[in-house]
Amino acid sequence: MEMFSDIPVEVGLVHEGERIRRKEMQVELGGPDIPDKFELVRVREMDRVEQGKISIEGPDLSEMEQGKAYPLGILVEVAGPALEEDLEGVFERRIHEYCNYIEGVMHLNQRYDIWIRISRKSFQKGLTSLVPIGKVLIRLFQSELSIIDRIQVTFLTDPAKVSGMAAEARQIYDARDARARGLSDEEVDTFYACALCQSFAPSHICIITPQRFPNCGAISWFDGRAAARIDPKGSIYPIAKGECTDAVKGEYGGVNEAAKKGSMGSVHRVWLYTGFGYPHTSCGCFEAIAFYIPEVEGFGIVDRGYKDVTVNGLPFSTLADSTAGGRQVDGFHGISIEYMRSPKFLQADGGYGRVVWMPAELKERVGAFIPEEIRGCIATDGEAKTVPDLKAYLAKVQHPVTARWMAGGSPARPGEIPRSAVFPAGDLPVTAGGVRIIFKNARIHADRVIIQPVIPRKEEKGA
Repeated sequence: MEMFSDIPVEVGLVHEGERIRRKEMQVELGGPDIPDKFELVRVREMDRVEQGKISIEGPDLSEMEQGKAYPLGILVEVAGPALEEDLEGVFERRIHEYCNYIEGVMHLNQRYDIWIRISRKSFQKGLTSLVPIGKVLIRLFQSELSIIDRIQVTFLTDPAKVSGMAAEARQIYDARDARARGLSDEEVDTFYACALCQSFAPSHICIITPQRFPNCGAISWFDGRAAARIDPKGSIYPIAKGECTDAVKGEYGGVNEAAKKGSMGSVHRVWLYTGFGYPHTSCGCFEAIAFYIPEVEGFGIVDRGYKDVTVNGLPFSTLADSTAGGRQVDGFHGISIEYMRSPKFLQADGGYGRVVWMPAELKERVGAFIPEEIRGCIATDGEAKTVPDLKAYLAKVQHPVTARWMAGGSPARPGEIPRSAVFPAGDLPVTAGGVRIIFKNARIHADRVIIQPVIPRKEEKGA
């Protein structure tokens, strides 16, 4: 493209969705091993933005050691008479899209969770600086969003500067999310769909409602409305809510139609407020995962930043493999942190009355939105490291799920799926004690399923 003739690698839609494995990368920016990272868009006054300026505060790509991970902050500042602060979140999500147009650049996630890899092949072609990436961002922003008159980009790679700005960015994200609360799904007749992640999950679209943020947590219903207005042909578009056929599960005629069309027929029904049946699909950018723990008939929740294994012995990355890809998987549900603050959160499953475990730091973040009578009943990684620990804790504090045990007998033993569990078609991961079995396209009714490890018999000495 003439527009990018001075960029050392190709730029175009053909590169969207490119995966760069660790053995193929030159460097990693952000990602799970780096605590501080962010991307942020700010609307400024005209005199505070120098058109086309690109700054790098810290080491550039050529100064980074091959195979290592580094902190990264991306600050995009824009100006123009038609711009409003409410558009910042909309513009911010475009960073993900535009970066993925660049050959040899893989951009995942959003906000404070960004994860970028630069391929060794593109580095060898000349992508040895962040400056070309800044040029691509500037040109695509202004070519696709004509209301931006001036734009400048700053890359921060100095650890101290990234850390300081990351804390400020989190405050800005929280303030945005708080402004979006108050409107209910019942008060609007239009929802929004986001297809930004389809390059990585072709059958997935996110449904954005006032009370159910998309899985990435980066776009509110108001952001969706603004995005659709400024770019009617963009990746975020309005959908008619349609008739509500189940207010508890959150099933709407218009959502089903949009899901069917957006997934090219792979998904026919979506229940917005549950992790079972026809749950909302999950891409790969989700901030957290709600995962069913059959031994106690409740949900655990783990966020992307949690580094240890969860109470069922699996880390976030393994659970994510069972959740992502645009699939509907019973009991494995990608969610945003903001959705955890919604009155609709897992509404059909019992809400927080069905949540039994989460990391302590995550519980602290959403604690004000957990009903007071349940807050102390939810175990954290401090109270329960294993399923037996969890079961004992829940019984001790009389968590609401224990009533289910009384109604249907005692909870299942580790590795045993309770009798009440019915799993419809799809990919069903069953996890227990570090063992994972996946049933493909199966519908299972069973009085009891017990999974036990096979322990080899030791040969007797002298045999």
